Amino acid sequence: MSALQKLQEKITQWKADHEAIKSENAQLKAELSSVSGSQNEKDALIESLKRELAEKDAEIEKIIAQVEALLS
Repeated sequence: MSALQKLQEKITQWKADHEAIKSENAQLKAELSSVSGSQNEKDALIESLKRELAEKDAEIEKIIAQVEALLS
């Protein structure tokens, strides 16, 4: 096998490897985008639950104040 043939085989293999890596990279980018979107949804849910908790805490404080007023 001549040096030129070996070089051509290496180039062909590198091209194939390069295409495989490009494909994997595109797949990983898509997965990352999906995970990022999912994370944003979770963050929004957490904020919503925090607001709801704050409202419930305020409601509880109001009830406690009313009970204290009745007892005094």
